[in-house]
Amino acid sequence: MMSGRVRLTLGAWAATLMAACALLPLVKPATWIVQAAFLLAVQAGVGAAARRVPLARPLTVAAQAVVTVVLLTFVFAREQALAGLVPGPEAFDRFALLLRQGGDDIARYAIPAPLESDGIRLMLIGGVLIIGLLVDTLAVTFRSAAPAGLPLLALYSVAAGLSDGGADWLWFLVAAAGYLMLLLAEGRDRLSQWGRVFGGAPRTAGGEPSGAVAPVRTGRRIGVVALGIALVVPLGLPAMNGGLLDSVGTGAGGGTGNGGTISAVNPLVSLRDNLNVDEDRQVLSVKTKMADVSDLYLRIVSLDDFDGTTWKPARRSITAVPDGTFPTPIGLGPDVKRTEVDTTITAAGWYAQDWLPMPYPPSGVSIRGNWRYEPLGMTLVGDHGQNTRGLTYQVKSLDVQPTADQLASAGPPPAAIERDFTKLPDSLPPVVARTARQVTAGAANPYDQAVKLQDWFAVTGGFEYDTQVQVGSGSEGIARFLKDKQGFCVHFSFAMAAMARSLGIPARVAVGFAPGSPQADGSVSVGLRDAHAWPELYFEGVGWTRFEPTPNRGSMPPYTLPDNPGSSVPDVARPSQTSSAAPSPTPSTSDSCTPEQKKLDGGCASESPQAVLPTGDDGPKWYAILAWALGGLALLTLPLAPMLWRLRTRAVRLGAHGRGEADAVPHTLAVWQELTDTAWDFGIAPDESQTPRKAAARIVRLGSLDETAAASVHRVANAVEQVLYAPHPRPTAGLTDDVRRAAAGLSAGVGRGARLRAVLVPRSTVRVVWAASARWSGVRSRALALRPTWRKASGQQG
Repeated sequence: MMSGRVRLTLGAWAATLMAACALLPLVKPATWIVQAAFLLAVQAGVGAAARRVPLARPLTVAAQAVVTVVLLTFVFAREQALAGLVPGPEAFDRFALLLRQGGDDIARYAIPAPLESDGIRLMLIGGVLIIGLLVDTLAVTFRSAAPAGLPLLALYSVAAGLSDGGADWLWFLVAAAGYLMLLLAEGRDRLSQWGRVFGGAPRTAGGEPSGAVAPVRTGRRIGVVALGIALVVPLGLPAMNGGLLDSVGTGAGGGTGNGGTISAVNPLVSLRDNLNVDEDRQVLSVKTKMADVSDLYLRIVSLDDFDGTTWKPARRSITAVPDGTFPTPIGLGPDVKRTEVDTTITAAGWYAQDWLPMPYPPSGVSIRGNWRYEPLGMTLVGDHGQNTRGLTYQVKSLDVQPTADQLASAGPPPAAIERDFTKLPDSLPPVVARTARQVTAGAANPYDQAVKLQDWFAVTGGFEYDTQVQVGSGSEGIARFLKDKQGFCVHFSFAMAAMARSLGIPARVAVGFAPGSPQADGSVSVGLRDAHAWPELYFEGVGWTRFEPTPNRGSMPPYTLPDNPGSSVPDVARPSQTSSAAPSPTPSTSDSCTPEQKKLDGGCASESPQAVLPTGDDGPKWYAILAWALGGLALLTLPLAPMLWRLRTRAVRLGAHGRGEADAVPHTLAVWQELTDTAWDFGIAPDESQTPRKAAARIVRLGSLDETAAASVHRVANAVEQVLYAPHPRPTAGLTDDVRRAAAGLSAGVGRGARLRAVLVPRSTVRVVWAASARWSGVRSRALALRPTWRKASGQQG
């Protein structure tokens, strides 16, 4: 027959795995759960073997932790480990790299995120193994299944908070079933102790305790509390949906079919992964009636939320795609010249983009499939898996042609635009704003400031275009870029937008494609290396206006170029006129990309914009992440420390002892101390001046114990007197059961609040403070006793 310990081990394994199922909707495919289940089984098996030896509890936990690290090393860092198993500095560096990559990908991918990233897989499997270790330690090693629900609850709450699907309730039921199964597997005695937290022990008709609370009833009560916590916790998670209580609709994020929101998922990562390849494949084929295709930028989305490290889309409301003509762009006045242009775009069959590439500003879109409209950015986003793969769609857009005078005479922006699009984080280095003021010194208006910034980056500032540069990703990333003056479109657009905001000019970053290459059939081929990012600045009367600070990319807008032919501003690079799609044999490391290079080499090095400034030394270190994780775990367990200490102490006192005559005294005294401490937890403070018999009578009187519980207390007191005063102390059987019956009687005699306090904040834990004080006093006394010796030795030396 299966032992209780084995059943509990299997219960802990199954509960962790069932709670981990809540993570399945977050990534695809879900094959990682099979690997996690196997590694979790190995971890649990090591714990079972260590307990059977038996090893001490700390050694058991340490053995499981070591095996967990070895397993993760074998799966994720075997090439950097000794014999593929023993991790060293290189293996831990590999873990740190994967964690950084996984953190970036999780923060930026839409749900479900692809599982190709080893970083995401490490975070999933490693997280499940850590939760599994905590659950096994609490439920099996320390025989306390109820607190093991906390890590299970944390696992579910994170998954529910991140998920935006409609099946959260199903995964909650699975996780809850695993937790209740763990409670039932713990055993009748331990379960009845936890049950008294939520209700008194049942009694027979004669008023005597009937024993343990029924496991099913206790599991139901604990399950109800866990259900309430699990429903509330996801609501408090920042930047997440409402978990099980969140409304679910047909929108891209949530809400009804006519509304909803877009989560702040950065599309630059999708571009990076889809476009960052060696071959310059065609992404889009464009046919347009625009007279000058050198100005045909295809915009995907705008990034308007800047946190000091990266730009990303803010969480915006979305609606159904407007029928017919789109609303007039924000800020565009009637006096500005504009021409409506028809454009037909065909996406490659392999190109799956959630956001729809379009000329800006669009005035109408004809497309099949499920798409939603974000009014502020005038962008379209796919709904529930809809993407651009193989689609052909028509876009009507406005070719807005403002003059320099119109931009220079623009009035102040609306208060809402100024408030939302000039925000800068406190972490932004002061050098950014200081440099912006220096570069734009003497400018007469915001338009002149914007042109000066663009020309400084693109022409006069000494910046070099380099797709291989690594400049760091922290708050110092922009400052380092301004110092090193090397980077590609992401660096230029991020820096100019931040500097414009520091000058009070509303700014954001647009992501999409620079003008492609005209073909012989009149179409324009947009390739991988045309991926691009550029800043957009707001001017009242014109609206959001494109600028081009990146050297040798795209084209500078005509409204930013001087009219006089003698300008020192050189001709800007135009898009490649070649129709060749041959791949470049090697990525270019040049700081420029001329049309001649495109013709000779098949294209320049890939832009592949990153979602943040490329990772470098400024990002969070793995040991900082570990320190924060350990700190959070300490904060979580600190309120439970008295309860855990009390459970451990009770288990030691009432646990297995030798039953010989030599063991009679320590066992009986330990049981007596447990009885008096239990009474203390329920409000009956110990009185060390009384004999055991009088102390027992006092506990019976103040605790209002019934006959059964009172008899148990007196039997323990008699056993104490026997071992203290008898010439030959003899062991007394059944003392552990007597203490438990007495504890049940004490619990039944108080209210629910007192029972809860006795478990969560037991008064007897003050003994820890007393013991520490006594130990300190002993150390101090020994130190004082040695002082005369020191003085004597010092006097002799003098």
